[in-house]
Amino acid sequence: MSSHGTPIPMVSHPSGPLVGDAHVPGDKSISHRALILGALTVGETSITGLLEGDDVLATAAAMRAFGAEVTQTGPGAWSVHGVGVGGFGEPEDVIDCGNAGTGVRLIMGAMATTPITATFTGDASLRGRPMGRITDPIALFGAQAHGRSGGRLPMTIVGAAAPVPVRYIVPMPSAQVKSAVLLAGLNAPGQTVVIEREATRDHTERMLAGFGAEITTEETDEGRVITLTGQPEFAPQSIDVPRDPSSAAFPVAAALIVEGSDVLVPNIGLNPTRSGLFTTLREMGADLSYENERVVAGEPVADLRARYSPDMRGIAVPPERAASMIDEYPILSVVASFATGRTEMRGVKELRVKESDRIDAMARGLEANGVTVEEGEDWWIVTGLGPKGVPGGGTAAARLDHRIAMSFLCLGMGAQAAVGIDDGGPIATSFPIFEPLMTGLGATLERTGD
Repeated sequence: MSSHGTPIPMVSHPSGPLVGDAHVPGDKSISHRALILGALTVGETSITGLLEGDDVLATAAAMRAFGAEVTQTGPGAWSVHGVGVGGFGEPEDVIDCGNAGTGVRLIMGAMATTPITATFTGDASLRGRPMGRITDPIALFGAQAHGRSGGRLPMTIVGAAAPVPVRYIVPMPSAQVKSAVLLAGLNAPGQTVVIEREATRDHTERMLAGFGAEITTEETDEGRVITLTGQPEFAPQSIDVPRDPSSAAFPVAAALIVEGSDVLVPNIGLNPTRSGLFTTLREMGADLSYENERVVAGEPVADLRARYSPDMRGIAVPPERAASMIDEYPILSVVASFATGRTEMRGVKELRVKESDRIDAMARGLEANGVTVEEGEDWWIVTGLGPKGVPGGGTAAARLDHRIAMSFLCLGMGAQAAVGIDDGGPIATSFPIFEPLMTGLGATLERTGD
């Protein structure tokens, strides 16, 4: 599946039991960061388990454009010969990041304190997403940004010739913004300080420390204070990427809503800044357990077992949990449709500016399939219809958003009638094996545009 070109309409039919092991792809967040930090290291960094979806491949291509040698050595296995902190060269052409919001924002940060110029673009979805949240803080280092109205791509970044360290309070809970500022701080002298009022996923801090950066984190009255000492000498690493909890969410959710299901999802990263969905599902009464808990490359990992859960009940998800599960609210709203009672999701304004307006996309698609949804600027409430209670039979617009597409395909597996989406192409950005993986478990997915 591709996120570009001719749309791929798909239909998901009501499913029999989903059974088996679901080997989901490597973690997208960690994959992006491994490539970027490997490119900022002198010597060879080896990566196994890399997600080979369109988003991450776009980041690999971008690192080549900046001068790193990035090669695939086997399935999921990659080698990065980096250029060192401050060693990026000026790209000869425009950097096309496809659909990768994480990729483009982190790369902008990584090059912002090097005296080079680079122009970035992406697909229609990415070109509509706000970049001011990145260009504002990197301007404090001395970088300049020139883009379309509203701070949108295509955009040219002129890196700072004489960068200065900054102290920056992140105005919204965003790991992308935090990470971009930290990456920019790598080539600035002195200490760059980032303060986040709400903790977000900390893969960047963990990986920076692993490569040899001097970085500390302190919980204060001001919030979470992260201090990075600039201009480190990185040591090449061997990185084994855990499997992506955001991708695991889909087979897990499908198993919970399809009668008779029992699915094991091995080797899932359970970083506490990413595992909010699984905590929420268990609070709802999901039969979801962790097996073989362990630590891999500094990240907590376990095997997840999900079984059909007909006794789930709606809950009010704590707003402070949003940062740890922001990408999982679409699939949570699908599970909530099969619970009994109302599931309230608040403090999620960030969903309005993801690959699509995810609150509106899910509300309209769920309504088209017989589910009642209430929504506001930063919240929505799904009234569950109980086990096997969702009528289905409707078609949802994917809106060039991989998570919306996969969420509605999972809805169709548990609904009374098939559920369609207008385009399954965007799924390739994060989960290129979604279709064969789900059909291997027993799902029935059909490409109706073939």
